[in-house]
Amino acid sequence: MNNEFIRIKGARENNLKNIDIEIPRDKFVIMTGVSGSGKTSLAFDTIYAEGQRRYVESLSAYARQFLGNSEKPEVDSIEGLSPAISIDQKTTSNNPRSTVGTVTEIYDYLRLLYARIGVPYCPTHHEPITSQTIKQMVDRVMEIEDKTRLMILAPVMRGKKGTHKDFFEKLQKEGYIRVRVDGEVHLIEDMEPLEKNNKHDIDVIVDRIVKSDDRSRLHDSLESALKLAEGNAIVAYNGEEILFSSNYSCKYCGFSIPKLEPRLFSFNAPFGACDCCKGLGVTMKVDLDYLIPDRSKTIHEGGIVYYKNILHKDNLEWQRFKALCDYYKISIDKPINKLTKRQLDILLYGSKDMISYKIYSKSGNTSERNEYIEGICTLIERRYRETSSQMSRDWYATFLSESECPQCGGRRLNEQALSVRIGGKNIYEWTEMSVRDALRFMDQLTLTKQQAEIAFLVLKEIRERLTFLSNVGLNYLSLNRLAGTLSGGEAQRIRLATQIGSHLSGVLYVLDEPSIGLHQRDNDRLINTLKNMRDLGNSLIVVEHDEDTMRASDYIIDIGPGAGVHGGNVVAMGTPEEVMNNPASLTGQYLSGKRKIDVPMIRRKGNGKKLEVVNAYENNLKHVNVTIPLGVMTVVTGVSGSGKSSLVTEIISKGIAQHLGRQHVKPGKHDKIKGIKNIDKIIDISQDPIGRTPRSNPATYTGVFDDIRDLFTQTPDAKERGYEKGRFSFNVKGGRCEACQGDGILRISMHFLPDVYVPCEECGGKRYNEETLQVKFKDKNIYDVLEMTVEEAISFFSGVPKIKHKLQTLYDVGLGYIKLGQSATTLSGGEAQRVKLASELQRKATGKTLFLLDEPTTGLHTHDVAKLLEVLQRIVDNGDTVIVIEHNLDIIKCADYIIDIGPEGGDEGGEIVATGTPEQIANTPGSYTGQYLKPILKRG
Repeated sequence: MNNEFIRIKGARENNLKNIDIEIPRDKFVIMTGVSGSGKTSLAFDTIYAEGQRRYVESLSAYARQFLGNSEKPEVDSIEGLSPAISIDQKTTSNNPRSTVGTVTEIYDYLRLLYARIGVPYCPTHHEPITSQTIKQMVDRVMEIEDKTRLMILAPVMRGKKGTHKDFFEKLQKEGYIRVRVDGEVHLIEDMEPLEKNNKHDIDVIVDRIVKSDDRSRLHDSLESALKLAEGNAIVAYNGEEILFSSNYSCKYCGFSIPKLEPRLFSFNAPFGACDCCKGLGVTMKVDLDYLIPDRSKTIHEGGIVYYKNILHKDNLEWQRFKALCDYYKISIDKPINKLTKRQLDILLYGSKDMISYKIYSKSGNTSERNEYIEGICTLIERRYRETSSQMSRDWYATFLSESECPQCGGRRLNEQALSVRIGGKNIYEWTEMSVRDALRFMDQLTLTKQQAEIAFLVLKEIRERLTFLSNVGLNYLSLNRLAGTLSGGEAQRIRLATQIGSHLSGVLYVLDEPSIGLHQRDNDRLINTLKNMRDLGNSLIVVEHDEDTMRASDYIIDIGPGAGVHGGNVVAMGTPEEVMNNPASLTGQYLSGKRKIDVPMIRRKGNGKKLEVVNAYENNLKHVNVTIPLGVMTVVTGVSGSGKSSLVTEIISKGIAQHLGRQHVKPGKHDKIKGIKNIDKIIDISQDPIGRTPRSNPATYTGVFDDIRDLFTQTPDAKERGYEKGRFSFNVKGGRCEACQGDGILRISMHFLPDVYVPCEECGGKRYNEETLQVKFKDKNIYDVLEMTVEEAISFFSGVPKIKHKLQTLYDVGLGYIKLGQSATTLSGGEAQRVKLASELQRKATGKTLFLLDEPTTGLHTHDVAKLLEVLQRIVDNGDTVIVIEHNLDIIKCADYIIDIGPEGGDEGGEIVATGTPEQIANTPGSYTGQYLKPILKRG
């Protein structure tokens, strides 16, 4: 059999139309096509799924019982398939203990490195802490000149009060004659009682000898001193002293650390984690912005939200708090911002004095109390920790926010772990560095010959992994960055870097848009990385829309021609040049320039109003001021990690949301935002899922399902049976299938593997019981309607304007191919974002609404980007404002105004490189965006 191709026959998964295809092996292959055309169905649901299924079936029956059975995809046969690895856009763990360092396993190598060649330092005296053998101590003493009088002492006590009479008696019984107390030598039998209330330093004189070549007596004396003083000994001569220690402890203060081993440097193990925050780096503390949102109010007016609803005599908590106020003469009718700092501290953290007060019960009885009264912050934090009620815990949590751990300062580790250094840095300081800085640090690291030999393999592994991260455009990330804060594209490229490090060959890699979130400048490095994986002897199938990546590939497969039922066919395949010359390929037409998204003829000037962000310094932003015109489409761009999301998501979005009264929103660091009065609504359209369970779907999210259910209640069948609106909901009892409670599927927990969903046997996955499904509108029951695509539903409900209008907005944003009842868990980030956009487009424009979108072109073909642009331009034409974070040059060239942040990512970013129209950006020296924009604008 010829092994040059992966041969697929009769692929019918999802919307694939029984296709036969040959895909070249050991090549860099792109699968492209409009959204919903069937690319993912072929790449992931057919090729990868079959590769994974075959791997599982090759395992023993014992192993398979833990992995479960993989369902065979709808395909007749696949030949030439290699073991398959999927690298998709799913974000990494949201576990607060998971970081870039732990995900890439670099942190594991760092722990090993610090355990083997790390040098402990005393945090107080900044002296190296070393462990010495008795032989090393004797060798050091032998360097002293012969015939020198030596005194061997055991430092048994440091700074301890007391007469220590019993201790001296014990020493005398053990045969010791002399001691040195506070620097003076005394015979024990002649000792005067020590001053009881003074601190004393006591050294036992173990031996007095004249230095000679006799090593044995010196060895015995030092050994005795070490035993007596728990591993410490002093050799005094000619007014000088040498302090020896056989422990890892400071010679001056006794600060000690245990034996160096990798677990000491793990913040996930009790051995190394900070005792206070248990290795999280943060603790839950009361946030005064949540507890006292309006400080101009008095306590009596509900200024302290916790007491807002219990301001009456019968409540015990209020009586206790009122007693605290009365004792310290704090008025509850005085605005909180008029209270002194001392008064506010007493309210927040409690009394310093014992307070006597009376408690009145509902029955009219009184009782006397005498106690220290807790402050409101202390009370909430204690109850949050102690309560066993989830409801109470959630209530207390509304007043709390994450705060840097006061003990470790957010460093997660205990003092012992942080005292160990390599090249002057402890392990936390190493993880604080960006990938770029860590590579530079390693280049400048100087080690002893022995350290270099021990660390050779570990350093090689760390350097390689850091280099791989740099090569996929992630050199701005720091190793202590939380994995949950990574974008889908960043998480995917981290997995990609990890796979490169494995140096596997003969593997089939299936990737889902690795260019997401990557600036054009960094694209070349990603492309080179993909080519290197191919050159190792691997096959790459990459679902991608990026032009540069397509041009650099060996082979392109264009799936289409349309989405959903209009897709599922192979439109074109071949080299990039062959696809460009194929008139049937929409992708080829855009690649060749026969089709393009036109540059707007005019740039809008806006409505004359603006937003001004003053002194933004969240994350890596360097105290920048930014002006954004309203009534235009503004694109915020810049290389990955430059500070775009910090500005738009953390400061602008949260700042305006807080101003508009949204509670529990804390904006990023900035002084103020001017011009918020010109905004009455903010719509943040992120790529977060529209729901995290199969119950959520586009019909429920957009609200069109309510109208559809209303329509079904008007049918003759429903009226005859007395069915109301709730009968057609799969979320409440009555009309739904009770076996699956309206899910249509049953969730099977797989413990350490993702949950598996299987169709319900009772209803066959239809969600409803038989009686409900007998009610029909135009020969379709409620399940049939949920199975319709948006495009089909528009035609079906053409006579119902209210429903048709809502469905039309879904169609306008390019989602005509998705089913109304499609589970939210199966939608991509880009699809979820467009469902949200469609939901908002149903509402009337106010002219004062701000739309924020984060990379809306994710998962979009150029043809879909053109449709999205039409929708965004329509929003702005209605008088509203759009701010988009984007790298896609088609979106950037169509902007009215651009804010380019950079110049680099991480610490080398956070500055405003350029602002203005696309033409002005293109002519700005130093703007990476401008460099790539210039040729695009010239082409038109």
